[in-house]
Amino acid sequence: MAKRKKINLSKISTRPPEGADKEKLKEQTKKMAQEIAGLHEEMIAEGKRSLLVIFQGMDSSGKDGATKRAFRYCSPINLSAYSFKKPTDLEFKHDFLWRVHQQVPAKGSIKIFNRSHYEDILIQRVHGWISDAHARKRMAAINAFEELLQFDNNTTVLKFYMHLSEERQLKKLQERIDDPTKNWKHNDGDWEERKHWDKYRKAYEYAISYSTIPWIIAPVDSRWYRNYFITKEILKVMRKWKMVRPTIEKKK
Repeated sequence: MAKRKKINLSKISTRPPEGADKEKLKEQTKKMAQEIAGLHEEMIAEGKRSLLVIFQGMDSSGKDGATKRAFRYCSPINLSAYSFKKPTDLEFKHDFLWRVHQQVPAKGSIKIFNRSHYEDILIQRVHGWISDAHARKRMAAINAFEELLQFDNNTTVLKFYMHLSEERQLKKLQERIDDPTKNWKHNDGDWEERKHWDKYRKAYEYAISYSTIPWIIAPVDSRWYRNYFITKEILKVMRKWKMVRPTIEKKK
């Protein structure tokens, strides 16, 4: 398997760049989200390409919030999100990508994965449910799967690693206990997974370093900058598409 330069996430900032103008960037985020909505409509009309956006990160890194902000003006037509949780009994009876392939976007649509097929080389590896050798084989299968989506269905795959600091996660998890309006988000399991922070960091570095399709490292400690950064990256890709609406040929 071809290896990219080994990434060291500890050397990448989780915070906005110094001097970033919060109010200005929040306004830009709104305008960019509106432009994404217009381009999404072009996608639907053209019906020749699709977009798969993957959000991966530790608990409380803002996967839901990023989804809401980037796509808030989009029509619900041909736009959907899916969150991968523990496999069902039926899913366990198939290969790990079986359930994923059923959720990928059709031409003319956008699909957001809130967690994804990468869970199968992250949580399973961290807890020792699969060996390192097994994880390497799954990584190769993931690369082949994503390349298949690109060349066989004209699907653009955008992968965001939600780069959260350990200190910020502690604050966000505690808010879910202290703030009654956020109690519904609390899960004791999130605190247990936090104990494995270093192992998860290592597993993410492996997934990012060995991916054929590059990851985008999104600094997410500040919600407003997270929204700006991710919306900007999505729009940057969509602007490159030369989409054409189908027209009716007029009879002479």
